[in-house]
Amino acid sequence: MDGNFNENDISRVVEADRAHIWHHLSQHKPYETTDPRIIVEGKGMRVWDQKGKEHIDAVSGGVWTVNVGYGRERIANAVRDQLIKLNYFAGSAGSIPGSNFAEMLIDKMPGMSRVYYCNSGSEANEKGFKMVRQIAHKRYGGKKHKILYRDRDYHGTTISCLSAGGQDERNAQYGPFTDGFVRVPHCLEYRSFEQDGAPQENYGVWAADQIEKVILAEGPDTVGGLCLEPVTAGGGVITPPEGYWERVQEICKKYDVLLHIDEVVCGVGRTGTWFGYQHYGIKPDMVTMAKGVASGYAAIACLVTTEEVFDMFKDDATDPLNYFRDISTFGGCTAGPTAGIENMKIIEEENLLQNTTDMGHYMLDALHALADKHAVIGQVRGKGLFLGAELVADRSSREPVAEKLVQQVVADCMGQGVIIGATNRSLPGKNNTLCFSPALIAKKDDIDQIVDAVDGALGRVFA
Repeated sequence: MDGNFNENDISRVVEADRAHIWHHLSQHKPYETTDPRIIVEGKGMRVWDQKGKEHIDAVSGGVWTVNVGYGRERIANAVRDQLIKLNYFAGSAGSIPGSNFAEMLIDKMPGMSRVYYCNSGSEANEKGFKMVRQIAHKRYGGKKHKILYRDRDYHGTTISCLSAGGQDERNAQYGPFTDGFVRVPHCLEYRSFEQDGAPQENYGVWAADQIEKVILAEGPDTVGGLCLEPVTAGGGVITPPEGYWERVQEICKKYDVLLHIDEVVCGVGRTGTWFGYQHYGIKPDMVTMAKGVASGYAAIACLVTTEEVFDMFKDDATDPLNYFRDISTFGGCTAGPTAGIENMKIIEEENLLQNTTDMGHYMLDALHALADKHAVIGQVRGKGLFLGAELVADRSSREPVAEKLVQQVVADCMGQGVIIGATNRSLPGKNNTLCFSPALIAKKDDIDQIVDAVDGALGRVFA
């Protein structure tokens, strides 16, 4: 990247963007008087905009995606070669990269055995919901169809995924929603005081027990699935409290509830293990993944199941409805699994899981040191290179700071050439967590630059 642009060319691109692009999660009124940002190039952990300004990317493409960093020629070359040979055939048939990547993936997921390809996290979660519903009809006369989801968790943008969404601002104005989705309480111990009856000790077990209470209230014979993130992402980067997952597993087994783990953010290295659930001894029935599967070099998502779930869809070959009657058009693209293969090889060859663990500890310590300096940081939390810092107006009451101040911190860091994130249009009155997810290739110097930027921003915004 040399930072040199032809002014006429780049101004044309900016004007075309302003006139025609509908950006994600963006209010467009400001673009009438200011230029939209165009990201022109990326290399390693850095990206350059249309003005040639360099930024260190502490959010891996804005939404936890570019796990192995920018500019990986081996991934691009592998995808190019595969597209020339075979770019696509519908998922009713197989492909060489599809088979090879599925084998690699399953090798990292003991207990799982089957991979269903699609092209987004939302779509992967929809597939899981459909499987729960079809199993309910096949085995329980349609009765065991309800799907539980957790407050603060997020599972995608479609209407049914929003129906399973625990972020009320994401859901606002998109109802009515799909029937049969039921919310269970969150497990954020830092805000346990907001939950009636929450204890000071053994909070994790208590939080899981609230799921059992919902199952009993709804009727165990009506609940077929429970969909949870292993570490909650956009709802505030919430790591589970001690004892939580063990109890959740017991409850699912007790009431014959399929456990669906949403790894769209945590999957493929983000937390320092191949999958976030592997930190907690969880034995899921279904696992969904997307973002980091190919680090954004191609669109790919997967729904992975146990053989037991798979067998439920083939137990009566004489029944014309007895298979998963679903299709994902672009699940047949070969670019995704090809990129996924190279992405996984890079993580293995460069020992990025260990690097993620090591740099995660380093960054967590640095953020704790920042909290010692800035009283506005109420809590630092996270796993691996998936971290958050919740900002509060008062540490005693834990009152969230005003959202506009959180956004001022993000904007200040951007001005310094450091891109960080924050909970965004997720939780009414509680979009107060700064979010960090640098690429798995991050080094100490990168972490230092990110934390130093936040330090300066907090000092200016909360002076």
